[in-house]
Amino acid sequence: MGEIGGFKKFNRSDPPERVPGERVGDHREFVRALPLVELKDQGARCMECGVPFCHHGCPLGNLIPDWNDLVYRDHFREAIDQLHRTNNFPEFTGRLCPAPCEAACVLEIEEGNAVTIKQIELAIVTRAWEERWIVPEPPAARSERTVAVVGSGPSGLACAQQLSRAGHSVTVFERDESGGGLLRFGVPDFKIEKHVVERRLAQLAAEGVEFRFGVEADAAELHEGFDAVVLAVGSRVPRDLPAPGRELPGVHFAMEYLYGRNRDVAGAAAPAISARDKHVIVIGGGDTGADCVASAHREQAASVTQIELLGEPPARRSDELTPWPLWPVKLRTSYALKEGGERSFAISTTGFSGAEQVERIHWLQNSGTPPFAPIAGTEESRPAELVLLAMGFVGPEPALANSLGVERDERGNIAAPAYATNVPRVFASGDARRGQSLVVWAIEEGRRCAQAVDAWLCSSAVEPAAAALRR
Repeated sequence: MGEIGGFKKFNRSDPPERVPGERVGDHREFVRALPLVELKDQGARCMECGVPFCHHGCPLGNLIPDWNDLVYRDHFREAIDQLHRTNNFPEFTGRLCPAPCEAACVLEIEEGNAVTIKQIELAIVTRAWEERWIVPEPPAARSERTVAVVGSGPSGLACAQQLSRAGHSVTVFERDESGGGLLRFGVPDFKIEKHVVERRLAQLAAEGVEFRFGVEADAAELHEGFDAVVLAVGSRVPRDLPAPGRELPGVHFAMEYLYGRNRDVAGAAAPAISARDKHVIVIGGGDTGADCVASAHREQAASVTQIELLGEPPARRSDELTPWPLWPVKLRTSYALKEGGERSFAISTTGFSGAEQVERIHWLQNSGTPPFAPIAGTEESRPAELVLLAMGFVGPEPALANSLGVERDERGNIAAPAYATNVPRVFASGDARRGQSLVVWAIEEGRRCAQAVDAWLCSSAVEPAAAALRR
């Protein structure tokens, strides 16, 4: 374990951030790393509990006490091996995961005192890349089996890497011009710079994974050209807002805006949607909404307001609602709102108005809980020259699944119990299977789907070298 009594000797240290006034002027990552001596102190705080609830909180089942102790002892080389045993891409989760492991940490019984697991994870993998410990790991031999993975988000990439290391020949189809899915085009650079994604794509390519970018996967080609097909297409159909004036120019889905911003930052294409000098309204309070708020700040919007349908949560964890070690429902202020802007809870949008494009938004307050009963006399109108709908996603796009004959479940996601669909040889993983979720769940889904595909291929005449999946 870490230092005996370390959790009493050292306080929790959160990672430093660049000040808002500086970071809104560029698109570089704003979260900084702790110095080595502080990282070792944070590792020393881990108690290596008899029942490590952090394992329960982490969908990947990361061996958290092990690598906390290794960082405390400055054994980073061993730590990255432990981290990679359960997580293909810890630099993705170390940047983007909300850290349910920390919410489940025993020290979090005293709220706000958890071990800084996420920061330690990111420090391990950052050091590993700097020291060039992360290298391609191609299989010793190839099976005669071929697998198509449709989608190059974290679930598709994890599945592809696991299957390739097991010896199968893997081809990844991606309709966008580059790989990474929403990691590249949906999440801004100031949260994850795109070279972080590129180097993993390069690793997979060096391990033998073939990438086909800018290609819409064809059902006939998938059926005829591959022994197995994995649908890792994400949950990309956005939730719409049926309200008067929704059709006005200037009302857009959040991903329309973020995709344009990411391509603009990369120098790939000029954006069709801009927030510069506009009064911006963001409808939706999740991560996507926060990314829209922060991107609008960097475009120097005239004002930015974020509204949420739900009522304001309690300031601290409520043991009646979400007791430890559950993920706590409590008030959180996003990094984006720390940079500026307003936020309002319990708001129901009643419509939009304008002459040739949206000019105003109309809303009223609601009860804050379902069925969100309107409160009479609270009607209000605000300037709105750009409205971004960031209300989540309702399921995967249907075209490919329909052409393959794949069934949906009652929620609209691809029905794939144990990752296999109703169509022989076709599997599904990630958000397409479980619904919109976290990056850590996407990676876990990809790994488990790879196990299911490999087991099926192993039972189908040709025995692949499957040991890498079970390391």
